[in-house]
Parts: sequence; structure tokens; C-alpha cells
Amino acid sequence: MSFDVRNHILNNSNDSSQIEKNLSHGAFAGEVKPEAKVLVLYTGGTIGMVRNREGALVPLANAFVKNLRRYPNLHDKEYAEKRFGEMGTLALPITDTDSRRITYNVVEYSPLCDSSNMKMSDWMKIARDIEESYEHFDGFVVLHGTDTLSYTASALSFMLEALGKIVVLTGSQVPLFDTRSDGLDNFLTSLVIAANYNIPEVCVLFGHKLMRGNRTTKASVNSFEAFHSPNVAPLAIAGIKIDVDYRSIFRSIDLEKFHVHSTVCEKVGLLRLFPSITAELVRAFCREPIQGIVLQTYGAGNVPSNREDILAELKAATDRKVIIVNITQCPQGSVESLYEAGRILDNAGVIPGYDMTPEAALTKLAYVLSKDNWDIATKRLMMETSLRGELTSGRSETMQDFDLVDAVGRSLGVSSPEEFKQLGSILFPAMLFAAVTAKDTAKLDALKRYVSCQSVNWCKIYDTENNNDSSQGADVSLINADGRTALHVACCEGDINVVRHLLKMGANVHVKDRYDHTPLTDAIEFDKHEIIKLLVQCGAHLHERGIVIGDRMCRAAAVGNINRLRSYHLASADLSQADISGRTPLHLAAMHGQSKCVEFLLERGVDLQASDMLKLTPELIATAECKVIIQRAITANRP
Repeated sequence: MSFDVRNHILNNSNDSSQIEKNLSHGAFAGEVKPEAKVLVLYTGGTIGMVRNREGALVPLANAFVKNLRRYPNLHDKEYAEKRFGEMGTLALPITDTDSRRITYNVVEYSPLCDSSNMKMSDWMKIARDIEESYEHFDGFVVLHGTDTLSYTASALSFMLEALGKIVVLTGSQVPLFDTRSDGLDNFLTSLVIAANYNIPEVCVLFGHKLMRGNRTTKASVNSFEAFHSPNVAPLAIAGIKIDVDYRSIFRSIDLEKFHVHSTVCEKVGLLRLFPSITAELVRAFCREPIQGIVLQTYGAGNVPSNREDILAELKAATDRKVIIVNITQCPQGSVESLYEAGRILDNAGVIPGYDMTPEAALTKLAYVLSKDNWDIATKRLMMETSLRGELTSGRSETMQDFDLVDAVGRSLGVSSPEEFKQLGSILFPAMLFAAVTAKDTAKLDALKRYVSCQSVNWCKIYDTENNNDSSQGADVSLINADGRTALHVACCEGDINVVRHLLKMGANVHVKDRYDHTPLTDAIEFDKHEIIKLLVQCGAHLHERGIVIGDRMCRAAAVGNINRLRSYHLASADLSQADISGRTPLHLAAMHGQSKCVEFLLERGVDLQASDMLKLTPELIATAECKVIIQRAITANRP
């Protein structure tokens, strides 16, 4: 699997804008609706297999994309060929109700890997491929075999740090191209969610349920509902409509760019207790080079209290700084120190893993142990801390008895949870926007603690029944009717303290409104330079096609708007990007006599020799004053 994702896409697509930042070629889209771009990493598994002459399922290299192009519900041939060329990017059909056209590139791993053959090095490969293409796609889908899918999903959730876009892992029990397959629904739904929904998590989509990846486990060999999330309700249900529980989404609150922690510790293992297990076996398991152990105990975290020999081996291991995490063998529930048999593990230095799945506990341990900048005390603390929503510990924050949504709902006679949810989706963004406009950070904090989508009393019942941690409060990235978030408004208002406050509350920098604007787009439009810097620090990036960005910069250059060009420069735009006529900002500034603008562009190293469609350079069309400035720069740059 040693190939470069960037080269793969460039070699298999006539539209290099799919991967080249701020560069753009090919035809404009022939419709008004914007495009959403998804990268599909096809690692292997049943979903892409075909049947040979004997009827056996086998992986077949280079067959998956060819088959996708034959299915009209997976590929709009007419649109894609006109837009990208015959063998370019794939595109889903679009309906009148869709807000975006979904296009997608498929990178097929070579060789294709059966999931039972997956290794930790394969997790690193997937993580690095996502990192390499992160700024060029709106979401990611990983096609994976089902046997170890939950391990990969859990590992990626930790390795992908400060994640701001969705990564969906899916597969199938029956190949996608079989007549009766769960693969078609799983794949299509994953593409739709990855392209359209503000869920910055690593997820698993299976059987119409979108689940947090590090909360899943494979529960069935032959059911289409193959994966369960035993201790947390799904993030979304894909019925006729896709119903997302935005309150339950885990959001990064670190003011940093997305990055990958691409190493994990392989010296970890799972040890499951059973009656009459010997101390010799435990001693052998705890020997060097083991550094971390996930101990699967009985019930609520119990071990035999009359087996001092086993407890002595565990204590000896923790004294050697081996980290041992206690989780239950039960498919549902949490480790709690309710009984003496559970409390004695605390004395042996064993850490409670609460309600983590075996897959999450093992991969988290591998991740935490690889953090060389953490000491052993920090690593132990991190294993008890929810880093990506993988565990529930402690009690949820107490909510007030009544809030505005509840009060308005009662005055309108609203009673059902669904009605409260609809009311909250209208009122809560309005309250957030009002607080942002008023620059009231205290009100923002208060709103974060309030329940946004249902009445308080019902939410308490709901979270109890589903063992869900409601401490995150309401979603600060909820959208209004135009698809805009509070962060969009804050970037227009220009108060950097409010913007920073929203980002620390988990606001997402990648949300696009109905006009395809992100918060960064708005900050550029209002020339809020300090906010642009902060957004870029938190992973925001330009997402429009290069030609579109080039056109906007050319218009700014033509009227001498250096402030706008500086905004684009701070957002990492290529100031030599051409518009549809091949003219760069330097062409327009020179032609219109904007000498100060010409100097600004030259100081930032723009291309002096760029030619437009008529083969004219900026020097050839420059006014007299600007021509002198450009000629001086050309002379200075000669060797």
C-alpha cells in the first residue's frame, strides 16, 4: 500500500483541482448548486468483492471503480464526463431537494487488505492518507472489512487529532454489486453524510445507524445490523430523512489545526479473566515487553477476591509502570467499584476503563503509550479521561429546571420530544446569534449549558435510558435557515474574543452555509485579519475552486484593494492564481495602474511571467508606471 494519494488522484482525474490547493482547471460546473467533495479510501473487505466462476467472493484489483461507473445510482455519467472527463471524478445523481452535488474520488489500496489481516501500520497508512488530502475534501469515507472495522475506527478517532471533518467507516455483509446487498445503502448513505453533515468525528455507518466509531463493536456475523453501540445512542439515524442528534456530537475545543499522531505502541494486549485462570498465565502475559494491558473482568469490574496470587502479579506489573485498564466482559454497562472484588483492583494500581469497548480501550492504550511527551502519571490520567467521547464517567452537569425553549414550548402547548427538538432548532441558533451580536460571552456560556433541542425534564429521562453523557450541552454549530452558524456571524461582526470563545466551545470552522460560505469566507469578505489568522490556526482553509478565488482576487487587484489581497494571503491563497481568462491579480493591478497593489504583489513573490489566454504577461499590458515597477522586479530576479 506504498503509494501517494495525491499522485493517484492526479493520475486518475482530469480535474486536478480535487487535490491541488488553489489551482483549478477544467470546465465550470454546469449548474448553480455547489459541489461537495468526498475522498473514498477503499482498503478492502466484502463490500468491493466480486464472485468468481465458482461463486466464491474474491477481491479483484482495479474492478471497484469500473463497476461504480456502471451503476446510475452511484454515478451520474453525463454530468461527470462533461465536468471531469470520461475517467475523472465520480458524481452522485442529484435531485431538486439536494443542496449540493456530491462528487467523490476513490483511492484503491494495493494490495487490497482483508480486515482480519489489518495491522497497526495499516491504521497509520489510513491516517496519513486522510492528513495528506484533508484540505481538499469535505469528508472522508473508508471502505473496510467488518471483522476489525471497530478497531480501525477506534484507533483513527485517537490518531486524528483536532479533527474538524467527518470520517465514516463502512463496509457490508454482502458485496455492493450483488443483487441483494446492504453495501449499496451503506456506501450511498456514507457519501451523503460525509458530504453534507457537520459531524467532526470518526464514525461507523452500518444498518442505517451512524455511530461514534470508538463506541462500536461487531455484534453479528450474518445480520445487516452487524454493529452495535452498546453504551451510547447513535449519532444519527438514516431513514427517509437523516436525523442527527447534534447534542451528542463530540467536538474538539483545542485551538489548533488538524494533525495526525501517526505512531502507536504495539506492546499492548487484551487479557480476559476466566474461572481458575492461573497466576502463571497472568505472570507470562504481564512480562516484558508488554507496556499496557486491557483487563476484561466480570460484571461491574470484579476479580476473584480470594486469588491473592493473581492480584500480586497485577500489582507487580503496575509497579513496573505497566498500565492496566479494567473493563467489563459484558457487552453493555460500565466498570464501577460497587463490590469489594472490584475495589481491590484499585489497590493493585489498575485503572477503571468505565464503559469503553475492548476495541476502544486497546487502541486508546496504544495511542496514549506512544505519547512520549507524557509521563506515566499523565498517561494513567488520560486513560481515565474522555479524549474523544469514548467513555462515560461521573455525572452529567446539572441542568436548570426551565430554559427559554422549555418556557416557549409550554406556552405553545408543545409536549412531545420531537416537537421540542424542532422548536429548539429554531430558537437556539437565534439565541446564539443574539449573544454573538451583543458580544456577550457570558450568555454564550449559559446557552452552552442549556438544553437546546428538548425540554429539560425529557432530556434527563432520555440520557438516563441511553446511558448518554449530556455534559457537552447544546451544539454551538447549530445552523439557521440559511445554514449559517454563530461562528459565521461572529466572523462578520469582527470581535476576535467572541470568535475565540466560540472556538473554545467547539464551534466548527468548516461549516458551509447555503451560499457555500465558511466562517473563513466571511472573515475574508470583511477583511478581519486577526480572525483570519485565528481561523487558520484552528484548521480553516480555502475551499472554493481556484478559478473562483482567482476571480475574486483579480477584482480586488483591479480596484487596488490591498486589504482584500492581504486577507487572501493570510488565508494561504496563491496570489498568482489566475481567473477564467488566465489573468492573475498582477495582470489586473498592472493593467489598471494600481502601482501600490503591484508592489504589494511583487513583495510576496508572485509569478512575473504568468501568461493569460492571449499569451500576454503583466508587463505587456501594464500602464507606464506599473511597467517600470515590474521591469525593475524582473531585473532584480535575474541571476
